[in-house]
Amino acid sequence: MSLRWRVPIVVAVCLIVVYGLDDLSLRFRIPKSRQPFGTVTVHRYDAISEKNNKVEFVYEDPVNVTCVRSLFPHLGYTPCWYLARHTEQRINY
Repeated sequence: MSLRWRVPIVVAVCLIVVYGLDDLSLRFRIPKSRQPFGTVTVHRYDAISEKNNKVEFVYEDPVNVTCVRSLFPHLGYTPCWYLARHTEQRINY
């Protein structure tokens, strides 16, 4: 097998291993003192398109969103490190 096929295969295997270890550490609480879930306050706003090519913004009240303290998303939750950096969420209509 040539080098140009080995590198992507090794990278893919490493990502799969890291994701699996991240999932196991979350599910089995490794280390035991770590809390697997957290909350981040998110500010959401609706972007409503109008007929004259303008956009109306409607701001909602801040909401606490549950997140997971891990490297990757797991169990349907976004990682806390990502959510803390993206506290404003735009919803397009």
